[in-house]
Amino acid sequence: MGSPGPRRKGREAALQILFALDSSEEVELLRVEKAFEAIVQEFSLPGRARERALEIATGVARHLKAIDEQIARASTHWKLHRLATVDRNILRVAVYELLHEPTTPAEVVIDEAVEIARRFSSESSPSFVNGVLDMIAKIPSGKQL
Repeated sequence: MGSPGPRRKGREAALQILFALDSSEEVELLRVEKAFEAIVQEFSLPGRARERALEIATGVARHLKAIDEQIARASTHWKLHRLATVDRNILRVAVYELLHEPTTPAEVVIDEAVEIARRFSSESSPSFVNGVLDMIAKIPSGKQL
């Protein structure tokens, strides 16, 4: 398998930004932009991956409340704050894409999130991420759980 493309690299960089901010419990736009600058300096990202990371991370920050509400409703038996930080932010990236980027097919968003969970999280995370996102993806556009 070849190296990941710019969209995957962008998703992974956005995950790193959101993970860093989530640890301080402050995922807000200004902090996202500062964290983005630090990530860009630390990691070598091609131009499109850099743009994609910033699009996703700022999109999540702008819509965080609605995104977290969707995740909380779909992750039955789990409180949002009790989810592993990496899983919570993988879900945030994917839910942002599901809700705000309708040109990307839901199957692609879910597959990417599962692959990222497989790479960055625990053994059980890919199936958990898949289940939560599948539930959210089945909701008609513009509706909430």
